Amino acid sequence: METPRFFHHAEGASIFRPAGELKLVEVLEMVTGAISYARESGVRRLLVVLTGVRGMQPPSATVSYRYIRDWARASGGMVRVAVVTPAEMTDPGRFGVTVATNAGMEADIFVDEKEARSGWWGRKPGVAFSGALWNIMKYEQPP
Repeated sequence: METPRFFHHAEGASIFRPAGELKLVEVLEMVTGAISYARESGVRRLLVVLTGVRGMQPPSATVSYRYIRDWARASGGMVRVAVVTPAEMTDPGRFGVTVATNAGMEADIFVDEKEARSGWWGRKPGVAFSGALWNIMKYEQPP
């Protein structure tokens, strides 16, 4: 498989950093391809940095659900994914993290690349994500 555009290896992980004027669906499909490539190449940690993309609108819950499920399938449960995105693209309820977790993919979302690199990469695989854990606790507690 050919290395996807914007994909490179660095410091024990791989980074996918698309840039420029791109539509949301283009970016989401590119991320799916990057995750597939990472899995097929034996990469176990992928940092997806979307802060250099212009022209994207925040996805609807339906679009998020569909593509994050695609990302989970592409990861095959083998690739941990951290996504760094502008704050305006991030759902404060962390819906996407919950979808990823429920689909069997270890993932989290950040608005700061430094935080993603320092906190998330150091976490042991299989450790619950704060957003997903909060969403699970929120719904399991009696009213």
